[in-house]
Amino acid sequence: MLKRLLLDPFEAAFMARALLEVLLLGVVGGVVGVHVLLRRLAFLGEALQHTVFPGIAIAFVTGQSLLLGALVAALVTIVLLLVLARRPRVDPDAALAVLIAGAFALGVVVVSHRRGFQHDLTALLFGRILAVDTRQLIETALVALVCVTVVVALHKELVLLAFDPAGASSLGYRTGWLDLALNVVVALVVVAAVRALGTVLVIAFLVTPAAGARLVCRRVVSMMAVAVAVALVCGWMGLALSYEASVHHGVRLASGATVVLTLTAGFALLGAAGAVRAAVDRPRR
Repeated sequence: MLKRLLLDPFEAAFMARALLEVLLLGVVGGVVGVHVLLRRLAFLGEALQHTVFPGIAIAFVTGQSLLLGALVAALVTIVLLLVLARRPRVDPDAALAVLIAGAFALGVVVVSHRRGFQHDLTALLFGRILAVDTRQLIETALVALVCVTVVVALHKELVLLAFDPAGASSLGYRTGWLDLALNVVVALVVVAAVRALGTVLVIAFLVTPAAGARLVCRRVVSMMAVAVAVALVCGWMGLALSYEASVHHGVRLASGATVVLTLTAGFALLGAAGAVRAAVDRPRR
């Protein structure tokens, strides 16, 4: 029974490709997501997953690369945010909200010009993880390699900036460039994940595993390790459960959404484990 649930689904080539995509996204999402939480950039990730929508919509309609479309839209978003941040009378949260609403509406307008746009819109919003091909896997692997390399290379500086911005500045670190580097890495993760998970579910890979890890870990490296483990295990289970329900029980479950639900369940389990540990440690204090 366990073999049928966890291994048999991935004998199919399309399921094996979907699993590899989820594992790649789990690794990069777990590593980068910890820094997203430490710097309180979850809302930035939320904004990016929506503001890339017009980019992938235009690329989809014109038959161009969705990765390229999403990347251009993400970079435009970062530039606009940097420009708006320099305006003292512009509230950053308000600017993000305006960008989200405007970009999302633009994407819907672009897609609505096509026949059968409702099907296309659903695919772009919620992804097509079971349609991942070899080219997409290679692109995701390259993006993941770049993102993890940058985070590892700047790990000490990013951690210091997260916990002591004034200290980082006084030590001579160029905090503006560090902020830009992290923002670009977050954008790249969103761009890599958006084709498989859509513009609605991407943030789950960036935030949920890292948030769960933060409930049970105190050290940054440990948080990263637990976040990656949660993303990998829950991603595997989510794909397996959606296949089992759809093929053997006649209950159609969207694969991407099922993966996100398993990530949420993993977060809940870690939260319970953290609460139990706190209760056990309390008498000792």
